[in-house]
Amino acid sequence: MDGFRDLLACPACGGELSAEWCCRRCAARFEAPDGIPALRLAGGPRTEAVARFYEHAPFPGYPARDSLHALHERAGRSQFARLVHEAIPGDARIADIGCGTGQMSLYLARADRVVIGADLTRAALLPGAAAARRFGLTQVRFVETDLRRPGLRAGSFDVVYSSGVLHHTPDPRAAFARLAQLARPGGTIILGVYNAFARAPLRLRRLIARLSGFRVIPFDPVLRDRAGEPARRAAWLRDQYQHPEEHRHTLAEVQGWFAENRVEYLRAYPSAVLGDEPDGLFTRAADNWRPEGWLTQMGWIRALGHEGGLFFTVGRRT
Repeated sequence: MDGFRDLLACPACGGELSAEWCCRRCAARFEAPDGIPALRLAGGPRTEAVARFYEHAPFPGYPARDSLHALHERAGRSQFARLVHEAIPGDARIADIGCGTGQMSLYLARADRVVIGADLTRAALLPGAAAARRFGLTQVRFVETDLRRPGLRAGSFDVVYSSGVLHHTPDPRAAFARLAQLARPGGTIILGVYNAFARAPLRLRRLIARLSGFRVIPFDPVLRDRAGEPARRAAWLRDQYQHPEEHRHTLAEVQGWFAENRVEYLRAYPSAVLGDEPDGLFTRAADNWRPEGWLTQMGWIRALGHEGGLFFTVGRRT
């Protein structure tokens, strides 16, 4: 745990933590039940509402009789997950912010990488930690913490990955400012949030669901594919249709966050450049013309709308 502890910090003051989970600077004391450090300070009512939401139904769930091979195959069906894995060096230090049950953390825990999966909900972290033990993965650890006051050491990570998290925070812009500080200079940030255009189909499905008392939810391929997995189906239903906090964002808005926090914009995924075929996820896009960006986001309604409208923006901290 010592090597991992070097990547953690006191959430109250940012100080170094001792082997007994005591801050050497402010003397605050913490615990690590079940091997998961509890480095989360009390949040505001909206943050606590989100925490309670995921305590009830951690997301995403693990299939019955899961294995590391099955997890790799399942994640590898996503072109984006494969691109992330291929782009990250084998010795990178990775922070997976808002990791949920830790499936992406486990997928990226290969070669000599060190992965810290962080989430504000202990109930979500427990199955991830159990899966890591079951799969024999020793280079990944989980920590309970809140992005508002993260128990992670600033400027320590080569890659900061966060998918589907900031749009569930009370102030996504402020949350990104704290997330960006975790990357080292030259480190890469991968941010996934709901797109304001591509989220429209799900919002229409959600309206119909609410009007019908959730008896009718039309044209949702994920619910259809999980018909035989009631627990995972229920987790998707809650996360997508009943979440207590949700925001939606445009590419230009996220690019503004990047500029405010000295993060160089590299590209979006899907690409915001028509006909773009990148050599790698961390390469700079061929262009960054705002009218073309608006046009491609309109196209994301069809490309991304069937699964919730999540898009990714990639940048490098300067």
